[in-house]
Amino acid sequence: MTRPDAPDGPDEAPTLTLGDALKAAGLFGTGGQAKRAIQAGEVRVNGEVETRRKRRLRAGDEIEVDGETFTIEFDPDGLDPEASDA
Repeated sequence: MTRPDAPDGPDEAPTLTLGDALKAAGLFGTGGQAKRAIQAGEVRVNGEVETRRKRRLRAGDEIEVDGETFTIEFDPDGLDPEASDA
């Protein structure tokens, strides 16, 4: 599973790219599939269409794909991203 970037300082939260989050959630089997869906405007982040697959996501961000909404969560250690149904 893809690991989020470690925070640079004590006040920075871990992040994950949109493409990696879509793959980690099992919504797309490959990065290429995720890239095409993102570039086609089929993915929303926090209610807005997002066309950048490198968009940095933080805990609490909501992703919508095909009418399903997922919320980005990280485990307490900040090591493994999880996507939960919203």
